Amino acid sequence: MASLTVRTPDGKVRTVSLLKRITSLGRGSDNDVPLEDAGVPASALHVTFDGTRYEVGSLGATFHVNGKRRDNHALSTGDVVKVGGTELTFSREDAPREPIRREVPEREVTLPSASTASSDSHTAELPGVVGRELVLLKRLTAFSERLFGSYDVDRILESLLDEAIEVTRADKGFLILMESGEPRVKAARNVARENIEDAVEKLSDSIISKVVKDQKAIIVADALDAPEFKASESVVNLKVHSVMCVPVMHKGDLFGVLYVGNDRLVNRFEPKSLDMLTVFAAQASLLLQNALLVNDLKLDNTELRRKLEDQRYGDIVGSCQGMRDVYKRLDKIAPTDISVLITGETGTGKELIAREIHRRSPRTKGPFITVNCGAIPENLLESELFGHAKGAFTGAVATRPGKFQAAIGGTLFLDEIGEMPLQLQVKLLRALQDKVVYKVGENRGEPVDIRVVAATNKILEEEVKRNTFREDLYYRLNVVTVKLPPLRERGEDVIVLGRFFLQKYAREFNSKARGFTPAAAVSMKKYGWPGNIRELENRLKKAVVLADKPLLGADDLDLKPENLEPIMPLLQAKEEFQKRYINEVLARNNGNRTKTAKDLGVDPRTIFRHLEKLEAEKTGGPLPPDENEELL
Repeated sequence: MASLTVRTPDGKVRTVSLLKRITSLGRGSDNDVPLEDAGVPASALHVTFDGTRYEVGSLGATFHVNGKRRDNHALSTGDVVKVGGTELTFSREDAPREPIRREVPEREVTLPSASTASSDSHTAELPGVVGRELVLLKRLTAFSERLFGSYDVDRILESLLDEAIEVTRADKGFLILMESGEPRVKAARNVARENIEDAVEKLSDSIISKVVKDQKAIIVADALDAPEFKASESVVNLKVHSVMCVPVMHKGDLFGVLYVGNDRLVNRFEPKSLDMLTVFAAQASLLLQNALLVNDLKLDNTELRRKLEDQRYGDIVGSCQGMRDVYKRLDKIAPTDISVLITGETGTGKELIAREIHRRSPRTKGPFITVNCGAIPENLLESELFGHAKGAFTGAVATRPGKFQAAIGGTLFLDEIGEMPLQLQVKLLRALQDKVVYKVGENRGEPVDIRVVAATNKILEEEVKRNTFREDLYYRLNVVTVKLPPLRERGEDVIVLGRFFLQKYAREFNSKARGFTPAAAVSMKKYGWPGNIRELENRLKKAVVLADKPLLGADDLDLKPENLEPIMPLLQAKEEFQKRYINEVLARNNGNRTKTAKDLGVDPRTIFRHLEKLEAEKTGGPLPPDENEELL
């Protein structure tokens, strides 16, 4: 048996037998002979055996044989191959006369008699043949176990063919699958593990047609001499020699055909090779069906992802009516340069909206600068916004630009603008009006070309009434308002967002969590989410990290019954629904009461009474009478 003695740079020595027709060597662990040498490529060399001699060739690595650089070399005993810092010494002193195909001359085989066939049939084969078949079966088992964990159909097809070529000692192989009743070549490989171009032109139609028709395996030792095929045009033109072709079945139906061939008569196939290929085809069917099933699931998942993309607007996820109205507004205001005020509860995604406005604007190539007006101490906020000159105050050791200067050519996002001190609001108003800023400690103004987007979770109209926010600044910022609905009013979006965060953190933390139980989905819809999307994201992140099952339940999200809003009485729920519906239509009509009454099909006085009720609920005053009120 031929072998290689491997000596790695660290001095380790081991001997490996060359059992395969093609043996790959390299640093990668998927090689037949992995080399622990950083100077060796992942795929370095391959040693091939054609039945007579062993030859070493390059897979991209530079190597030397006996001190001379070679691209390929026929190996002899004692040859030393050096690649990187590794030495490979070849030996075949103990190899049999026919190392791969040990065959017994016909005259030496003694067939058992009929009376002893059942008990002594193994005497007709030499132990070496039996051993080789056991080795091949073990290889087939190991190969199947390895591929059962892979779902890449193209890779499986190629690996199947490479293994089939190797175990049958073929020169080439083809895997043909049935599509709409017609055979289609799905993979074609040669002995060098390379794809074959123009595969259809290298196949015998007559042989494949017979297997498809009869659904039985056939072996042709020499197709040019076979009475059934020698007149076939494809056999004559291709000079087909030895061929084996077996059906690939699934649940009793023809699924495909496995076809291998040899171009040399010296490598004629034998019946035992056909048996091996038949077993291999049965295993191939299982592997392919498993991969195709998973592939179908991946297609379903891709379809779900596509639907998710349909429910997205850039990086924003959601498709409820409220969010669709937001998207329409963003489409109109993003291409302009006007100031935008984004309002909404804490955690509704105001910064994400601001980033989307910037991304869809002509300033998208410019910077997007964020300032959290509520997180910076009052005495530092002016310097943070406008910059400061050297020596302007204690600690100002150098002149430094502010956020306004950093945002030139882009967008300045003022988050939590309602928290800005009154005295600084005057300077901000001046900067927005004149588009000129003054560093702290300097009297020379600097022009700035920026777009301002502000956000707040406060109701600025009320802050203006309380004299905690300047009215002139409010109107300067509030050229266009984008109001984000809270999560509790976004219906199915809570489930869509939940799945989005679940997939994101399951990948990040390598979690087995894949979905929600029905009870969890119901609880997510019933919960009020006071922290909105930020709360949903944090709860899901914790649940994914702690999950020990594929489906997250309500307890995993800490959505216990006592944490959920109580079920509202039907009459009260109806009234609340009517209020929300009227408010939505009013908002859509920009407060036009007459048009709202027309859209709802009610008397305009109903809308007036609705607004009076809302005002009374706010101020605590007496409710207006309900007589003759029309129900929606």
